[in-house]
Amino acid sequence: MKNNLSNKVQLIGRLGLDPEVKEVTGKRKVARMNLATSEEYYNKAGEKVKETQWHRLVAWDALAEICEKYITKGQEIAVEGKLEYRVYTDKDNVKHFITEVIISELLIISNRKAS
Repeated sequence: MKNNLSNKVQLIGRLGLDPEVKEVTGKRKVARMNLATSEEYYNKAGEKVKETQWHRLVAWDALAEICEKYITKGQEIAVEGKLEYRVYTDKDNVKHFITEVIISELLIISNRKAS
């Protein structure tokens, strides 16, 4: 039996922008989007603090098409996927490190944008 818990991510949050969908080599579709997750807590002074983290999401093929057709900026979604790390060097010879969540499951929680 294969252990599928070795690289698994589950997030619930709101989209920062509409998904950016492109066709890439081999007629595959890819959707890239940013998801905001927020956490609220009280600090030592008793003040309410809200921290927001941004996550880069990537969806491929049929899931990319679903993202393109059905989700927009501000919607609350839940995703499940795996972390993937990439490194590339730009034209100025600067190395960039990117962490993305390659999504395998998507649940639309709200059809409305955040108010």
